[in-house]
Amino acid sequence: MGRRAFEGLTETMFYVLMAFLRAERCGTEVVEFIRHKTRDRLTLGPGTLYTILGKFQEEGFLTEIAVEGRKRTYQLTESGEKRYQEEVARLRACVADAESEEERP
Repeated sequence: MGRRAFEGLTETMFYVLMAFLRAERCGTEVVEFIRHKTRDRLTLGPGTLYTILGKFQEEGFLTEIAVEGRKRTYQLTESGEKRYQEEVARLRACVADAESEEERP
């Protein structure tokens, strides 16, 4: 059985998609969003960030909407938002499983 692309996103991938839910952003804005959202728990270097952005573009989760010199701005696609929502549902199910296990005598 073939594995679906990006099934079970990494934490970093999840936050990159989250960064685009409410706004289009450039790379430095994504890094700042994630740093702020996770209260400095998660930081991204440029290599990691641009690798993820490239893969998400290839997969159709993001689209590049502007280029100004070296600054590239991206926007979440419908497919990207769907993938983000699927991951939220998967994570909620994991937490529900953990909570139900903790409740067992």
